[in-house]
Amino acid sequence: MQSKGKIIRITGPLVEAKGLPSAKIYEIVKVGEEELVGEVIKLQGGKIFIQVYEDTTGLRPGEPVIGTSQPLSVELGPGLIESIFDGIQRPLEKIRAKVGDFIVRGVSIPALDRKKKWHFVPNLKKGEEVSGGDIVGVVEETSVIQHKIMLPPGVKGKLIEIREGKYTVEESYGVIKTREGEKQLCMLTTWPVKKPRPIGRKLDPSSPLLSGQRVIDTFFPMAKGGTACIPGPFGAGKTVMQHQLAKWADADVIVYVGCGERGNEMTEVLQDFPRLQDPRTGKPLLERTILIANTSNMPVAAREASVYTGITLAEYYRDMGYDTAVMADSTSRWAEAMREMSSRLEEMPGEEGYPAYLGSRLAQFYERAGRVICLGKPEREASLSVIGAVSPPGGDFSEPVTQNTLRITRVFWGLDARLADRRHFPAINWLTSYSLYASKLEPWLKKNVGEEFINLRKEALHLLQRESELQEIVQLVGAEALPESEQLVLAVAKMIREDFLQQDAYHKVDSYCSLSKQYGMLSLIIEFYRKAAQRLEKGVKLETILRSPIIPEIARLKFIPEKEFENKINSLREKLEKEKER
Repeated sequence: MQSKGKIIRITGPLVEAKGLPSAKIYEIVKVGEEELVGEVIKLQGGKIFIQVYEDTTGLRPGEPVIGTSQPLSVELGPGLIESIFDGIQRPLEKIRAKVGDFIVRGVSIPALDRKKKWHFVPNLKKGEEVSGGDIVGVVEETSVIQHKIMLPPGVKGKLIEIREGKYTVEESYGVIKTREGEKQLCMLTTWPVKKPRPIGRKLDPSSPLLSGQRVIDTFFPMAKGGTACIPGPFGAGKTVMQHQLAKWADADVIVYVGCGERGNEMTEVLQDFPRLQDPRTGKPLLERTILIANTSNMPVAAREASVYTGITLAEYYRDMGYDTAVMADSTSRWAEAMREMSSRLEEMPGEEGYPAYLGSRLAQFYERAGRVICLGKPEREASLSVIGAVSPPGGDFSEPVTQNTLRITRVFWGLDARLADRRHFPAINWLTSYSLYASKLEPWLKKNVGEEFINLRKEALHLLQRESELQEIVQLVGAEALPESEQLVLAVAKMIREDFLQQDAYHKVDSYCSLSKQYGMLSLIIEFYRKAAQRLEKGVKLETILRSPIIPEIARLKFIPEKEFENKINSLREKLEKEKER
């Protein structure tokens, strides 16, 4: 039953009401004559405090507040892939078709199409015992994703009817007999966004989430089911990095959450993804992507909802057995929304005005990641990876959002404004970044790439570290004062930086680089260094070595298409062997 109260005070997105004695924390309420969507966030002395997920301009004290007795939930079922939703899962394309380019207050359209029919093919037969998480049938959602229809968690019983056919998400495809009686089964289910979906058990990460970005896959890899953060100042390339990861990450389903970012950045994703070809399937990337857009001009309170909506949708596809990944851009905007709501609630502020529970909220979000055995039958392994961008004011990594995120995440891709100013992209600083998954992923890399890859990575990082140390001397006395062996280190480190680590996100070939190509490129650079060091010992002048025509050919390797790469690198190795003999 719906209970009814009335507004007594309005402070921006925060509304105070009374007359709802049965209201619960996190309950969704309808606010005002236009029935704006709001969520109860505090109960005190007969008053309820509501954060409203829509613009509150024009609301007046005395207008009604209606309780729904339901938490903020998302609709789950076929039709999520290729969709773009706002922070509370309203379908933006359908809203545009109905009311125009801007969301009208109080507009309500269901997330999933109620008229479209999907061809349901059952996996199970009449009479079988089933329980929550079991896959009962499949629907072809896109040419890339088979949507596996699962029994909702907590439901258990015996299938007394199951039928193949075309159904809308609300139509029944079968009947299950439970202790409470017979229950109709349909493809549409709901789930509270702030409650993690149940799993069988968690597993240790063991395989990398390949991104096609050389600085990440080679030097600072992320595991499937892992967590990573990308902090960086304005203009350092956080959003482009998130776009690159969303485009090329080795995940079956991508959920991209634009949380408080500029609208043109989401527009770029919408325009690019249908045209870009997935390197694994050859199909458009949009056929495995869900977009959540809560841009900077949308209501501030909905930023928190958008992050939870995104990760709940990712959990749903993870439960089907897919490797999923969430890109949250950026969690700083979410934290700023938390700070605004906290100050309006007159809560005691923590560091820099953020609420005292900032760290726990971030932890609750990132801890929903993981590699798991899914609930139900058949047994299936899947993962949910979370990559969050952080926008510290002035690039100050000591501020609370960055520090709290670093305590939780296990990969740190720190963007450097100085690298960005030099047009070195991705601007990930190789001296300060780290990955705590690197050692755990070594067995996988040895098996699938080769043991030498681990050694190459360590040697390249050592050369970059040595270059940093030598630069201090160079600034005092000049490079010419160094011995030739150390001048060679500087030259090869420059090759690693410019020819390997630099990558053009907008180049047709260089935007994505396979792990085998990364291995080939790095192995050739290190091989050049080793042979050059040997020639130096034999008395060959460094000037002669650095005039080698192989150096510019190594620089052009990144632009060689994958199909031609093996022949090209083999010919360069032959040339390098001949040079060694001179």
